[in-house]
Amino acid sequence: MSIWDRLGEFITRVSSSASSGVADVVEAVRTVFSGDADLRRRVAFSVAMIALSAKMAKADGIVTQDEVRAFQEIFDVPPKETRNVARLFDLAQRDVAGFETYAERMAQMCGSGHSNCVMLEDILDGLFHIAKADGLVHEHEGLFLHRIAEIFRIDEAHYESIMARHVNLGAGDPYVVLGIERGKPFEEVKKRYRKLVSDNHPDRLIARGLPQEFIKIATTRVAAINAAYEMIERGLRHA
Repeated sequence: MSIWDRLGEFITRVSSSASSGVADVVEAVRTVFSGDADLRRRVAFSVAMIALSAKMAKADGIVTQDEVRAFQEIFDVPPKETRNVARLFDLAQRDVAGFETYAERMAQMCGSGHSNCVMLEDILDGLFHIAKADGLVHEHEGLFLHRIAEIFRIDEAHYESIMARHVNLGAGDPYVVLGIERGKPFEEVKKRYRKLVSDNHPDRLIARGLPQEFIKIATTRVAAINAAYEMIERGLRHA
């Protein structure tokens, strides 16, 4: 049974509850999947991505077709399950709880409890992928994403590195993407690059809870890391 089949069962259960707010969603994830920690992590990640995407759309005030397509790129939802995903999306949008409450509860459900938690970084990466789909990250989306990062305890330097994978920040861009200072010896740059590629291998992401169906996030991230490294390498070669 795929993650989508299980998620469909879960959404049907949550949608029938009396209030169906964020507290109900989080408690249902813990209860329904209490006997399977791996499945619980994957469902928690999926629920967090869908719910926070809905909250971001509400904060921005408009959902473009480009953003819908980007959402579908990440989620690759089977046609028979699109209705269930839409139900959870709508539930999160209708919930009177603000996005900060959602982010706090999702961080507790998905996070490691430490700063710069990689699973929460995966969620933030997915949100950036959707936000930039129409060609730029709008002001309201930028404020939303920055606040999510603060709640997720992603420090400012790490946030800038994540953002640089999605937004052109200028001449320092490739170094920011790799999270390394300009002027470092090339061997250090190469070591940092290899670690990032290793850390973001699809198998590692799946091992920490990223569902197979969401691997688009990993491939997009690695592509940005590769491009940044190649830009630095070319620049140093011709210096």
